[in-house]
Amino acid sequence: MTPRQYVIVIEGGDRTNFSAYAPDLPGCVATGETAQECEAEMRDAISFHIEGLIAEGFAVPEPTAVTAAVVHLA
Repeated sequence: MTPRQYVIVIEGGDRTNFSAYAPDLPGCVATGETAQECEAEMRDAISFHIEGLIAEGFAVPEPTAVTAAVVHLA
């Protein structure tokens, strides 16, 4: 399979209890105590999700081209 890069969105609180999802992979989610842990868990979740899609004979969604930015307001 061709390497793919999926955008993930990580949401969280003050410094603990984060969750993430991949917009291109509905139902693929992960959590972690820190943003870094959450990102690592999401990598595993994406791999597992794609393996499940392939095993069930479903097409693996192509990643969409997305540009992300953080906007800071004064």
